[in-house]
Amino acid sequence: MIDTLSTGNTATALRAAQTAPPAPVGPDIALVLPRQAKTVRDTGLEPRFITDLVLKVIQAIGKAPLPTLAAKLRLSISVLREVLNPLIAEQQIEVAWCGESDIDMQYQLTSIGQRTAAEVLARCRYVGPAPVTLASYRAMVERQALRHADCERVTPAQLAAALGDDGLPSASRDAIGAALYARRSLLLHGPSGGGKTQLAQRLGRLLPGPIAVPYALIIGRQVVRLFDPVLHVSPPPLARQQEDRRSCDARWVVSQRPLVHVGAELGREMLDLRYDAEEGVYHAPPHLQANNGMLVIDDIGRQRLSAAELLNRFIGPLDAGADQLTLQGGQAEIVPFDAAVVFATNLEPAAVFDDAALRRIGYKAEIGPWSPSAYRALLRRQCRLRRIDYDDGAADHLVERLHGASKRALLACYPGELLDRIADFAGFAGHEARLSIAAVEQAWRSMFIAGAMED
Repeated sequence: MIDTLSTGNTATALRAAQTAPPAPVGPDIALVLPRQAKTVRDTGLEPRFITDLVLKVIQAIGKAPLPTLAAKLRLSISVLREVLNPLIAEQQIEVAWCGESDIDMQYQLTSIGQRTAAEVLARCRYVGPAPVTLASYRAMVERQALRHADCERVTPAQLAAALGDDGLPSASRDAIGAALYARRSLLLHGPSGGGKTQLAQRLGRLLPGPIAVPYALIIGRQVVRLFDPVLHVSPPPLARQQEDRRSCDARWVVSQRPLVHVGAELGREMLDLRYDAEEGVYHAPPHLQANNGMLVIDDIGRQRLSAAELLNRFIGPLDAGADQLTLQGGQAEIVPFDAAVVFATNLEPAAVFDDAALRRIGYKAEIGPWSPSAYRALLRRQCRLRRIDYDDGAADHLVERLHGASKRALLACYPGELLDRIADFAGFAGHEARLSIAAVEQAWRSMFIAGAMED
């Protein structure tokens, strides 16, 4: 890109590079994102911090066009000029090339600037979008908070559409609906393979969006990476997004409400800011990344910390709408915490939590075995998804003979797993996959140890 620009690309192309969004964004973008910062003061950041970022980016690029600096740092041209002009006066950078327009400029480091950039990189190797202040982030999380009285609430029709014919008893559906409506914590419990994780993921998609998420935060003079493209997914773009983006603060992205899932791997060290010595930055814990969305804590009772400690770690901050995180050296900072929290376990709740702990969880819903009719309907849907012909006789054999004889519960995990195995065996044999008694028998035997059918 730099070589092309140095040969004299037009100002129009440069302006297009400046204003092009880094990723697709969603509806009503100008109503979701903050306004663009026009001055250094508007950013809320210390001038020295922005200066250091500029030096590091130029050092990484070599000859840096002004629009490229704006795109990498997500800062406006006016903010960058406010920083670049003093650096030129201090002879730390110089103009390497100038075109027909005042935007057609490239900058490079002088020998003085190279020494300064090396010193800055030794302190912090972060080179990326300029962070937003913790105060700005608190205000945005509060503005987008799920607990607001005017925030869109889930309706019975929306819940029914999301769950479909999933075999849930009405009592469990009502408890889930009430938890989502009231924005209170929810415990999903039942046997392994019952579909709790998939259910939680579908519930996460019911949360209204979109929201604004910053690439990074500045907390106590330290950079904290927050944005994760896997968790913070862009909504479908609209035609007006490019036009709207120009007036918005590009340090933020528009995202669907995040769904963050953690399981048995969750430990104490994951619940606080994690320092990356190589980059010199911190990484946000899962519950900070889940702000304004849903946090699913799976496999309760199997983590490296007790269920009681885990519950205390989240319920108190959830009620308060704030959590306390710690930087290296012991400095504590208050951060916002706004998320729909869903706990899930395949253990008996009474074996995981005491009565006092269970009372602190808003709602409980049992996710157990499916009814035969719902199980057949799930098998039919899974066949349709995989383009495998459904057969009533094979379905009856699965439900009545295989499940019945082995006394294995009709759990949500089995239809998809069996059909995948049927497809694997068919592919290996070189013929088309179909649901038949023989195919179901073969897939069943491959899933369970010998004798499972006779147990």
